[in-house]
Amino acid sequence: MRDRAAASVMASFIGDALALGVHWEYSTRKLRQEFGRVDSYLDPGPGSYHRTRKKGEFSHYGDQAYVLLESVASSGAFDAEDFSRRWRRLFEDYDGYLDQATRTTLENLSRGVPFLEAGSPSNDLSAASRVAPLVYALHSDEEALAEAARTQAMLTHTDALTVAASEFFARAAHMVLRGAGPREAMEFLAGGRFSGTALAEAVAKGMATRGEDTIETVKGFGQDCHSPHALPSVAHIVASYQDDLEEALVQNVMAGGDSAARGMIVGMLLGAHLGMQAIPRRWIDGLVRGPAVMGLLGRVG
Repeated sequence: MRDRAAASVMASFIGDALALGVHWEYSTRKLRQEFGRVDSYLDPGPGSYHRTRKKGEFSHYGDQAYVLLESVASSGAFDAEDFSRRWRRLFEDYDGYLDQATRTTLENLSRGVPFLEAGSPSNDLSAASRVAPLVYALHSDEEALAEAARTQAMLTHTDALTVAASEFFARAAHMVLRGAGPREAMEFLAGGRFSGTALAEAVAKGMATRGEDTIETVKGFGQDCHSPHALPSVAHIVASYQDDLEEALVQNVMAGGDSAARGMIVGMLLGAHLGMQAIPRRWIDGLVRGPAVMGLLGRVG
């Protein structure tokens, strides 16, 4: 289980790094024509939101998840105050992209709003994309994991669907580490604990498209970062490529839009399911902070 837990974290970061070079490109035709099949890390272009980054590095989503991993490694568990402090410090002299959720949260903190109440009302899925370090640290205690997943999301996002998504995917990863398939885990949670919720409806919508063309499916749901659109897209990709992590992450990127947030969740679930052997060696070797990630994992519990 330890190997697959580590793979869930590595594959989550890789999902972000693979998307970096073409992140927020919405034209799937342009993606095909200018980049071909994106199955390796790319430098962001001069017009990119991530033009200060190089291939194999993280977007602002990955940077935040990395800070969460640092916090967990230092604290020995999840400490919301420590994570909030580190998260705020990350952006003091940040040279990457600042999204609206980040700007709003920072503004609230600067006005003296307590850190547990400073989150933005944003409904983008990025808060849920950070949870892999928590899955690794708390995989032996599902309820502690679920609570930590919700709390870390609420530090930056107070939208109910986004917070629920953070818990949902953390619980799904927990189930996968214990032997369930990702499809099985999502179906079980959507039909049980989350039954009757907007989250369950979004997940069911995505799973119902299993096996359909991913690019057209994601475009149909909406390629943007908003949880009502991104959630069914994640469920579709996981359900369609459950046993092929590489193809899942490539198809996610080729579907365009906010591929980084989607890729982090897809990578986490399929890494937990398939282990390190399913991750292409070139992706592991090319991940700039890959050795640092593994070093931090070695300090956790």
